[in-house]
Amino acid sequence: MSNWIVSGGRAPHRGRDAFACASQPRQATRWKPPLQMTSAALLIALTAPPALARDRGQYAGSSPEMKAWFDSLRSGKGPCCSDADGSAVSDVDWETRNGHYRVRIDGEWVDVPDEAVITEPNRVGRTMVWPMRGYLGISIRCFMPGSMT
Repeated sequence: MSNWIVSGGRAPHRGRDAFACASQPRQATRWKPPLQMTSAALLIALTAPPALARDRGQYAGSSPEMKAWFDSLRSGKGPCCSDADGSAVSDVDWETRNGHYRVRIDGEWVDVPDEAVITEPNRVGRTMVWPMRGYLGISIRCFMPGSMT
């Protein structure tokens, strides 16, 4: 303990010299921000979920024209990606209610946003949905209603 603390604050206190540290080498801080950014990017890359696009082979026999049409499909939320990302929906698994669509995915009814509905004519005749599964649950990227017969 120093004399200043023992004396209850009455003894003279020697402050540290402001230039005392100048003779000591400074630590290089030039690499600290890039190293932190690289570490953060690596951590995000390692913890990110794998891509959700898949090709189950269900449309392997489709014509090149049909494949090109599927690849060109867009909703108000953007491109639908591909025929391989979409799923055919049976008539009992989708419905309209109050002018909006709902679709059952994995046993759960999901409301289809109006901007996800594809408005061009359905060339395959079946109802199709392009779901996106994320940490917030299931959302609909594209929805193409069928004939509901």
